[in-house]
Amino acid sequence: MTPNRLAQETSPYLRQHRDNPVDWYPWGPEAFAAAKERNVPILLSVGYSACHWCHVMAHECFEDLEVAAEMNRLFVNIKVDREERPDVDAVYMDAVQALTGRGGWPMTVFLTPERKPFYGGTYFPKPNLLALMSSIEDIWANRRADIDQNVTALMTALDRSTTITPADALPGVDLINIALQQLGQSFDNEWGGFGTAPKFPSTMNLDVVLRAHQRHPSDAARTVVTTTLDAMASGGMWDHIGGGFARYSTDREWLVPHFEKMLYDQAMLLRVYVHAWLVFGEERWKQIITETVAYVLGEMTNDAGGFHSAEDADSPDEHGHGHEGLSSTWTISELVEVLGPDLGAEAAEYWEATPEGNFEGRNILCRLRHRGDLIRPPAIDEARARLDAARSLRRRPGLDDKVLTEWNALFLGALAEAGAALGRADWLDAAVTNAEFLLAELRRSDGRWHRSWQADGSPQARHDALAADHACLIDAFTRLGEATGQARWIAEAVSVADTLLDHFWDTDAGGVFTSADDAEALIVRQKDLLDNATPSANSVTAVALYRLGALTGESRFTNHADQTVQLLGRVVAQAPTAGGNALAAVDMRSQGMSEIVITGDRRDLVDVVRARWLPNAVVAWGEPFDSPLWQGRNEGAAFVCEHFACQLPVTNVADLATLLLNR
Repeated sequence: MTPNRLAQETSPYLRQHRDNPVDWYPWGPEAFAAAKERNVPILLSVGYSACHWCHVMAHECFEDLEVAAEMNRLFVNIKVDREERPDVDAVYMDAVQALTGRGGWPMTVFLTPERKPFYGGTYFPKPNLLALMSSIEDIWANRRADIDQNVTALMTALDRSTTITPADALPGVDLINIALQQLGQSFDNEWGGFGTAPKFPSTMNLDVVLRAHQRHPSDAARTVVTTTLDAMASGGMWDHIGGGFARYSTDREWLVPHFEKMLYDQAMLLRVYVHAWLVFGEERWKQIITETVAYVLGEMTNDAGGFHSAEDADSPDEHGHGHEGLSSTWTISELVEVLGPDLGAEAAEYWEATPEGNFEGRNILCRLRHRGDLIRPPAIDEARARLDAARSLRRRPGLDDKVLTEWNALFLGALAEAGAALGRADWLDAAVTNAEFLLAELRRSDGRWHRSWQADGSPQARHDALAADHACLIDAFTRLGEATGQARWIAEAVSVADTLLDHFWDTDAGGVFTSADDAEALIVRQKDLLDNATPSANSVTAVALYRLGALTGESRFTNHADQTVQLLGRVVAQAPTAGGNALAAVDMRSQGMSEIVITGDRRDLVDVVRARWLPNAVVAWGEPFDSPLWQGRNEGAAFVCEHFACQLPVTNVADLATLLLNR
């Protein structure tokens, strides 16, 4: 079969569909022109490579000759990777949610040739899709007024993020307290996390609780964090053999994960475990931190230092058929085959494996009966290493090896924090290598940025970077500068911030639009406001600009952060627990930022700062950069400042530790 138009795309997800009998187009003017010329609707299908149900629908529908023939006859068919084009995905996901009250992937949306949505949903099995396409054919031919009515209603819904006005005043601690109250009400006291099944990591909300505990220590806050982190690391969401986290748990007890592993989840979970380890000092969390980093650097990093996007939920069997979690699960006989009868029995007991299994006749290895008991004895460490080696011989899940600027920056920032906190120079070296890769491969010659890079692509980098890419880069570069003491990273952060404010800023209502002022014009120019699996572009913008303003002394960054928080205050007030990272920005503003400067070669003083989680502080040390923080400072001393007004310098670690209390 002749490959369709997706064969030349950089996205591994799009290339997965290159041999479909569907006459797929990538998103772009060629497809839109074809729909206008034929006067047929567009069938837009959005998914991503690690998505289990995307694969199911592909096998049932897009590889089926009957379905493909109808799709080709009735529509111009467009396939989009939601990770490469989250701007496109967000527009039509809002439409689907307005229509159906829910969303998800795969997403299937019917559009006019002008790209305006009129009907949509998520996963459709073959009979349902065939029936739906027949109905769409009838409506398009005979009831065009119904389509126009749907388009009008949906376009109104899609415009909502652009019509939100900022709150009259900056939100304060009251908003944080409301969120904490709601989180307390939804907390699962037995199993941790918030709500019932399915359970998501909710890392940003855990950070909100940690921030509250830092200011006013409480047993309740400690219980929320400890119970949740221990349960996630004891259940099947944590890969006990290879390290790294799956995306979420399908059940209340954290046993059965959705097996795909996303780079952004490794970043967000690494960050919260580092913060909690700094606050509470639990060694079992240090083990989780170390093995999460080892997983990403070992399995999700290319030769040049770029981080891959995801590992698939499905693993192929001996016949090439995908099964969710196949490579990650074990039978008792497989454990014994690899480890021998004695160690095999010990490993089965330790990881709670049974003859009948806990997942489709196999075992997800876990420690749920011994939650929090995660430090392995030497024999189990040996078993883990041998099982990992044996698993490497299995057919691995599919790897999405594209490099996304936003997700790389998220992990880069988390890795810089982790490397500094744990004193791991090798991690900081890996962070610098990744930053160099991003600058070399994803920054254009004119200083603008791409979003996506793929080794096999031509060109390798493509798609304009979005606001989230820029905001995450600012945050990552500032944290890398703080972790390494290298001034160049602060300069890079300033450069990206200038681009973000020049091309994405809304001069009327504040905040940043998803796409740049000179980017492809979608049917609506939206704003990303609520935190989800990843923090929103606007919440990262606020956090990153507050931190950059504190480091550089440039009030324009702080002023733009204020305006962003005022805008976020309007939407987060309606759903406080959907704005964990936005609340971090609110906390920064309401409590005030601290600036710490350490002059000269005083690594002992730097280590005092690194030994604490200081969420509302920035640190300048090593190479001086353009900032009033460096002006008129004694050599070999530490200065603790607020709004650039500093206390007397200190030169010994005990005095600095005292000054850092309650920061």
